[in-house]
Amino acid sequence: MLDFNKIRYFYIAKLWTKEQVGDAVTAGVITAEQYEQIVKEPYTESI
Repeated sequence: MLDFNKIRYFYIAKLWTKEQVGDAVTAGVITAEQYEQIVKEPYTESI
């Protein structure tokens, strides 16, 4: 199961893109605040 620490690891290891981390927010796996902690940018919803 995915969680904040796994997603953070995947992003740091360049296994995930910012878009994939954003998808995790949309899916409710992490929060927008956690997204910002991971990618160091504000989360904005895609339309």
